[in-house]
Formats: sequence, structure tokens, C-alpha cells
Amino acid sequence: MTGTPEDGTPNGSIIFLNGTSSSGKSTIARELLRILDEPYFHMPVDAFHAMRTRQEMPPDRLTTVLHRTWRGYHRAVAGMAAAGNNVVMDHVLSAEWRLRDCLDLFVPRDVVFVGVHCDPDELGRRERERGDRPPGLAARQLEQVHAHGVYDVECDTSRSDPLRCAALIREFLADRPMPTAFQMLIDNGFGPHSPAD
Repeated sequence: MTGTPEDGTPNGSIIFLNGTSSSGKSTIARELLRILDEPYFHMPVDAFHAMRTRQEMPPDRLTTVLHRTWRGYHRAVAGMAAAGNNVVMDHVLSAEWRLRDCLDLFVPRDVVFVGVHCDPDELGRRERERGDRPPGLAARQLEQVHAHGVYDVECDTSRSDPLRCAALIREFLADRPMPTAFQMLIDNGFGPHSPAD
């Protein structure tokens, strides 16, 4: 999705937080909204899942519904940015097609791609404390979530608190180098038209 709104307003920025479940993305997003000078919208993927009806579905239908939810989420974020809104999105890229879809939709220069890391033992502790995630979910996501290997900014929430992570991102925003991580991924053949898994 390219271009600017009809009134000439430039696209908004997308701060794309990617990490496993329980890695601390949402707490970083809350700090970002508190410390950034420009207005931002926090659009977590969990909010889109929470909007869905709670009725029971057979597994094959649930798989289709989940796929459509993620696709819709990506397009909602792209639409907000295309209308000139700044967005903080938090996502779990635990399937390769999700990143390819975002690379196809988002304007690469507008995306700050942030890797949110966390020690596996700490992830397990947080899962047990939360009690709303299947045990071992984050550990199962770890290998795929960061498999693409390229970020603009990386932080580790088992070593830095959410405010320090948010401040690191804010500092990066002040002087963003080009090409962005999204552009490098496309240039290196990770774009939407590469063979998908």
C-alpha cells in the first residue's frame, strides 16, 4: 500500500513490535504512547482476536478464521497508516506468511521494525504468572518469530525494563537510517513474491 491520503497528508509511521507471546510487547507499546511526542495508536493483534465471537468452531474452520483475522489486522494497520495515523502494532510473526503479507502491504520507509526478545526462562515464568496462555507457547514460537534476522531496533525485556526499551525506540525514531529493515528484507528476496512455506 503506497501513496498519501487525498489531502496530501503523508503516511503515518508504523512501529512494528515483533516477539513471542509474553515477551513484553504490550508494555513497551504503553510506554511508547506515554513518551512519544506525536500521537500514536496502539493496535495489538490480541485486540483483533478479542473482537471475534467466542462460539466453538471445528478446527478446520477455526484455522481459516484465524488466518482471516491476521490478514484483516495487517490491512487495518496499513489503512490507519495510509490515512496519516501513527501506529504501534504488536504482533507475533510465528508464521512466515504473516511477515510476507506485511512486507506487501506496508510502505517500507514508514516502518520501524523492532525485535522484542526475552530469555526463555523468563518467558516461562511470565506465562505461569499470566495464566491465560498455554504452557510453553512462547518457547514454541521462539525459533520462527525472529527467523528473518533483520531489525531496525532490538531490545531484551529480560534485561531492560519497558521504559528503557521504549526510550531506545524513541531515540531511533529521531534519526532513522535508510534503508529500513523492511526495505532490506525486500531487497534480500524476503518480499511477498518469494516462495512461501
